[in-house]
Order: sequence, then structure tokens, then C-alpha cells
Amino acid sequence: MNDLFKRSAALLATVSAFGLAAPAYADGLDLSGETVEWIIPFSETGGSARWANFYAPLLSEALPGNPTVVVTFMPGAGSTRGANHFQGLEYEDGTTIFGSSGSTQFPYLLNDPRVRYEYGDWNVVLASGTGGVVYLPADLSANLDSGGIEALMEENFIYGSQGATRLDLVPLLAWEMLGLNVEPVFGIEGRGDGRLMFERGEANIDYQTSSSYLSGVTPLVEAGTAVPWFTFGALDADGNVVRDPTFPDLPSFAEVCEAAAACETSGPAWDAWLAFFTAGFPAQKMVFLPAGAPQEAIDTYSAAFQAITERADFAEISQARLGVYPQMTGDAAQTALQSATEVPEEAQTFVLDWLAERYGVVLN
Repeated sequence: MNDLFKRSAALLATVSAFGLAAPAYADGLDLSGETVEWIIPFSETGGSARWANFYAPLLSEALPGNPTVVVTFMPGAGSTRGANHFQGLEYEDGTTIFGSSGSTQFPYLLNDPRVRYEYGDWNVVLASGTGGVVYLPADLSANLDSGGIEALMEENFIYGSQGATRLDLVPLLAWEMLGLNVEPVFGIEGRGDGRLMFERGEANIDYQTSSSYLSGVTPLVEAGTAVPWFTFGALDADGNVVRDPTFPDLPSFAEVCEAAAACETSGPAWDAWLAFFTAGFPAQKMVFLPAGAPQEAIDTYSAAFQAITERADFAEISQARLGVYPQMTGDAAQTALQSATEVPEEAQTFVLDWLAERYGVVLN
């Protein structure tokens, strides 16, 4: 088992062993009458917005003193603007938290010169897994049904992208491995903006993280204007890509790759894709307190998120909004953070070379 699989297996083992264990509430942190600002470094149209807006009222109920929790959006530079802003903050009174995503983690992993933040300075209190679903317009899906993947090789696809060094790296590399001709239109501020391009007919291929797909794309599927193609999948205990538990009827990328003549589930491209998928999805969204947070604050927020996930109705209220994925606190969140902010050197080198050759993006 290579290092990548060891880390992904360790993440799953930690979730299993510790569950959602977190310390009890600290006595010293009382947020009565306070307003907690939850900074999201994306626009209000994407999956991070839906994730934070789902949790915000529940967090208000779970924190001692029942503070008001307000989600603030700070998009720009593919989320590095908001992350750099948070890096400049120091803990004061527990009223500022930050929501990271894979599109924040990838620039960090790729040594993007715009990155001025350091995950090691922050204090994780929640890690949320998620998935991703690729979908097509109905007419192109009909071509897929009649001729398989090869029927799509002659199509010219347009995709609304936040940037090749963001979480979009995972679908862009996947589509290239399949042999598709996909031209990204860079510069959107959130994945929800990509969905809007699809709805307006300005893009003819798209992907959304699970929360955004469930709320924003499901109506398009029900209306017959969009058809899901595949998910990126999930990881089993051995680090293998399996079907996404939220969408068990859809094939994983591994299955689609195996069916495509141009794609292989082994070798440098696959290893690189798997490394960044692992960094970007099993712990795709995380909540942090800023540098200098005392243990009592970390414990209080961790316990609040644990209390939320232990609610008797959590599975019912979260499935349609977040999907079926681990929501991790305590030791499990720490392990998830490590998995999300480290990739093997070989995978990093492959992706850096690919970015330079394919998109002219030079980061080293």
C-alpha cells in the first residue's frame, strides 16, 4: 500500500475508531449576545455557501449562549483572497471562523504564489466529506447512451471554471484522461456560477459538489434539461475508488475510465488524479478558528459541531442538503486535515507539469 492509500485508509480508520468524538464544552467560552462571522471565500451561489448556510442556524443553537451566526462571502482569486484575509486575523473572542474548501487547499498544495496562508496555523473544528457529480445536457447524454464514451470524442465542450489550480483540477484532469475536448472558461467565482452558465446554454458540461448538485442541479434533471453522467466516487478503507454513497446508481470515475479506451486506472496520470481527488473530496470542506485560538475555544466549537451531528434528526435534515458523507470533529478532523493538505511529491510534480503544458500555468 503506497503512502497515498495509507493516508486515505488512516482517515477512514480514524473516523471509524473515534467517530465524531470531541471534547466536552469548555466552561470559559460564553457567546451570549455575540455575532459569529463565518467567512466563506466564494460567492453565495456554490456548494460552500449551501454547506455553511445549512450549518449556521444549527451552530447558533449548539454554541453556548446561542450567538447569531452570519455567513459572510469573500470571493476572489479562486478563494485565496478570503483565505489570505483570514490568515491575517488572530483569535480574539471566538466570533470569527473560516470555511475552507478543496479550491482553497489546491493552491496551497501547488505552491501558488498568491497563497499567503498556512493551514498549520489554523485550528480545525469540523471536516466535511463530499462528492462531485458530472452532468451533461440531455441531447449529449443521448449520444452517450447510443455510442458510449467514444460518441463524445468529437464534441467540443465548454466548461465554466474557477481556475485550473482550484478544485476544478479534478474534473479537468479526469476529462482529459477520458479523451474529451473540454475548453474551460476561467474566472467564475463559484461553482454555482458554472451551473448558471450551463443553464443559460453557455456551457455544455459541468460538475457540482454534492450539496450544490442536490439543491441546484436536481431540478434541472427533473425538468429533463440535465442528465447526470458519473461521480468522482468515494474511497473505501483501502483507498480504492468506489461508488459515491449519495449517488449509488451512478458509476464512479474509475468505472468510466475503465470503459474508455483512452483512460487507464494506473500510471502517473491516474496516481496524480487520485492524489488530488483524495486531497479535495473526502475532507473537502473544513471549519477553522484562527491562529492563537485557546484550547477552550477549539473544544467548544468541536463539541458544538459534534452535538449537531448527533442530533436525532441530523441524518434526515442533512441528506438532502449535504449527501451521505462523514462529518468529522476532534481527532478525526485532525486526520482529515492532514489528508487534505498533503500529496505525494510525484503527484504534485505531474500536476505542475500538466498545468504548465496544458494551460500555461507555471507555479514553480
